Amino acid sequence: MSQALAKFIPEDRQSSLRQAMDTMFGVIPSAWDMVPKIAETVLKLADAGHVVLVGRGANFITASRPNVFHVRLMGSLPRRIQRIQDREQLTIEMATRSVTEEDRARGRYVKAHFGEGIEDELLYHIVINTDRVPLPDAAGLISDGARRCFPGLFP
Repeated sequence: MSQALAKFIPEDRQSSLRQAMDTMFGVIPSAWDMVPKIAETVLKLADAGHVVLVGRGANFITASRPNVFHVRLMGSLPRRIQRIQDREQLTIEMATRSVTEEDRARGRYVKAHFGEGIEDELLYHIVINTDRVPLPDAAGLISDGARRCFPGLFP
């Protein structure tokens, strides 16, 4: 999903009033309409294979698919703030707000639409601590893990 489209489909639940106003004035379709369409799209992409799906509850939507490798990247709040600050050229205050708001939004979205929390490590094949594992090495672990779990799918 492009960043432009993602702004119109926030990974957060919105207030009922905001949803009603946006839907009534045609700003965006209602979550009632969008979440099932997002789920359908995620499942089609997963069934097609060889895709990376991030956010919008993709790990919950694909939980029963036997051909999906679920990964959770975790890191301490200070390190995540520093990464965002460096990548986006933000002040520490702006980066802190960005990370904490995004964390809350993701949690609320998943809770509202899937009735679950994202913190359960048992939902994932592997969990990688990005404070201890550099991102290029994490990518290698993910690739190796997927190849080992699904040996017939990769050359």
